[in-house]
Amino acid sequence: MTDLLFSKASRRRWLQQGAALSIAATASLRGGAQPQTSLVLGDQAGGLRSLFEASKALEGAPFAYRWANFQGAAPLFEAQRSAAVDTAMAGDLPVLAAAVGRTPLKIVATRVGKADSLGIVVQPDSKLRSVAELRGQTVVVSSARGSISQYQLYGALEEAGVRRDEVTVKFVLPTDAAAAFASRQIDAWAIFDPYYTIALQQGGRILRDGRGINTALGFITASEPSLADPAKRAAIVQFLDRLGRAGDWALANPEAYAQAYSQLTRLPIESARLITARASVAARPVSEADIVALQAVADRSARDGILPVRVDVRAISDTQLWKRAA
Repeated sequence: MTDLLFSKASRRRWLQQGAALSIAATASLRGGAQPQTSLVLGDQAGGLRSLFEASKALEGAPFAYRWANFQGAAPLFEAQRSAAVDTAMAGDLPVLAAAVGRTPLKIVATRVGKADSLGIVVQPDSKLRSVAELRGQTVVVSSARGSISQYQLYGALEEAGVRRDEVTVKFVLPTDAAAAFASRQIDAWAIFDPYYTIALQQGGRILRDGRGINTALGFITASEPSLADPAKRAAIVQFLDRLGRAGDWALANPEAYAQAYSQLTRLPIESARLITARASVAARPVSEADIVALQAVADRSARDGILPVRVDVRAISDTQLWKRAA
């Protein structure tokens, strides 16, 4: 497996923990003999690629493919907006934010994870003991505006009766925030896996996790230009079929999946087991319930000013492309 890590001097401590993750394309084209169609598969922190490499679900695929790995949803969707990737994977709010940013995409599959895969963490000796005590404090959110971590933070503040204008929010990409958290330059950080788990294993303390706030749904999106190309559209359907099989394999083989994820990302196996156990693995076609759940996120995000406008989720969903039995 190709190493997905990169380092800078300012991130050396984070790299030693195995969690500074590449944002560059990471593999040459692969596929069957002389494939006629190729896809660029967008990924975050090696999560999707490790699933496929562990399950071998892409072996013998009737299309060529290349992985493009990013540290967060914002740069991934920027790549999709510029037609640099054909597919992307992200949580609920980043997909909505990408749609607001005029990324030409359709939601083509749903992935189900666990809401405790993200949260607000503080330093182990922090005086902060509750979300209510964030009043008057600064919280770093990763990755950019419109992230699942922003939605998590705002939901937690509302739950605790804290007005958003009573907290200073700064947006920092995950690897930069990780280095700052590790060097104790920031106290409170709203973040998602794998960075969340690593922060906890470095001694961070959970102030509030995502349970009861976040949907735990992730989505696969395909670019509209790719879907308009008959050959690429067919390849995307094949990719989704194999995604479903990969998820089934991971659920049946959790330890093998964790080992593969650890090897690919160079995260400690203890971290990999936690991350993969909470990851959005199970894949299914987009259902009516998924659209309703995502629409609730869209409506709340527009109400709270996380998104500047309301997104019509049905308009950005393609429920006909993939018909795998749920």
